[in-house]
Amino acid sequence: MKATNNIKKYDLICVGGGIMSATLALLAKMLNPKMDILILERLDKVAQESSAAWNNAGTGHSALCELNYCPENEHGVDISKAVNICNQFEISKQFWSYLTEQGFIKDPKSFINPVKHHSWVQGEENASYLKKRYEVMKEHFMFDSIEFTESIEKMKEWFPLIMHNRTEDEIMAASRMNRGAEMNYGALTEQLFKILETEYDTKVQCNMEVLDIDPDDEVEWFAKVKDLKTDEELEFDAHHVFIGAGGASLLLLQKVEIDEKEGYGGFPVSGQWLVCKNREIIEQHNAKVYSKAGPNDPPMSTPHLDTRYINGKRELLFGPFAGFSPKFLKEGSNFDLLKSVKFDNISPLLGAFWKNLPLTKYLVEQVTMSFDDRMNDLRKFVKDAKNEDWEIIHAGQRVQIIKKDDFTGGELQFGTEVISSKDGSITCLLGASPGASTATYIMLQVLEKAFPEILHSEKNKELIEAIVPTYGKEPNPVLFNKNLVRSKELLKL
Repeated sequence: MKATNNIKKYDLICVGGGIMSATLALLAKMLNPKMDILILERLDKVAQESSAAWNNAGTGHSALCELNYCPENEHGVDISKAVNICNQFEISKQFWSYLTEQGFIKDPKSFINPVKHHSWVQGEENASYLKKRYEVMKEHFMFDSIEFTESIEKMKEWFPLIMHNRTEDEIMAASRMNRGAEMNYGALTEQLFKILETEYDTKVQCNMEVLDIDPDDEVEWFAKVKDLKTDEELEFDAHHVFIGAGGASLLLLQKVEIDEKEGYGGFPVSGQWLVCKNREIIEQHNAKVYSKAGPNDPPMSTPHLDTRYINGKRELLFGPFAGFSPKFLKEGSNFDLLKSVKFDNISPLLGAFWKNLPLTKYLVEQVTMSFDDRMNDLRKFVKDAKNEDWEIIHAGQRVQIIKKDDFTGGELQFGTEVISSKDGSITCLLGASPGASTATYIMLQVLEKAFPEILHSEKNKELIEAIVPTYGKEPNPVLFNKNLVRSKELLKL
């Protein structure tokens, strides 16, 4: 039971100070400025976990270069997932464009920059696949500007660092999309929270750890919170709760008394990047180049050589290299994985384990890699890469979703999923990539569940159309291209 009845009641509590909570809270305040929102973050600053610039790939995931979004089957190359992700990223760009147009965002280049997106493969089989993918994508209006080449000379123009010391007998193919974006989600998240604070009087409460969320007699939920600076335990009432705490979301969701949480588990994966220290080499590459994961490797292992813009400086990263840690957050506990094992998810966890033995093998191989092994992987991209020019940094933690499956007991999923109570009063985001890129779309979906009366009021229908013109509409060439041009101009792309 609650310790006191004199507790402030909030319309919405957002757990976590990352890109998801920032997006949800800002959209909610724009639609209803009177909404009382509390945002709680465990660390002493926002955007320090998955949203932090060094903790993610920084790609504006719009399916322009990520080959795992375009699987090949007996019918050919399927681009349906790529179409969905591309549409969702463009919705994010529309939201940021609106904020820029309204003067809330002063300098979009502080978080988004134009960097061409490339796919690059080696070997006859992979080159054949890439050509098929190009032919299918070329026919769709979202990707009709895609270019394809098997010419070494053309590839030297596109990404000269990778083509250094290549010979004519090497079989390669590449595609390119000029409108690709490079993202600093940490900088964006900080700016969204700044807008909330200055324009809507909604400040993030840091050093606040949410211990539990329980049903309440008076309103829907009350959250038990610990002030990490004073060790004081606090309680807050809320009509709605959103759990957007990255990997820690699962542990909190498991404490919530709703049937929809049953059977969910998580598998934590840590990451590492090789980061270039030599400015001369960094200046030779201005591109995002994604290749293809190995035949038995998971989608998250897709190797890429990326230009990044972090804190105003151009950087060069290669990876990712996977690792294993039982933590669900970079600043988490070594007992996180153990604590997540419950009676209702043992079967899904075991089922997913047996079904994904190649993933276990892959992780063991990755964990045991030496620095030289990682450099040898880099040399598949940059033939003459020297050890002294590169160093390893640790990326963020990812928790892949495991859920019940009627046939195998459990299924390991790559992507994001929103878990919601029947009445929409509590929602939780689980999963990883392409999460941040599609944050606006996902958070609009959360609003659909939690506040449909606000989202669909006559007044707000017009506002939503101004903020995100293509949301809720069937994509068509005229509308898509019109907003593509608008975003390009406003975001200086």
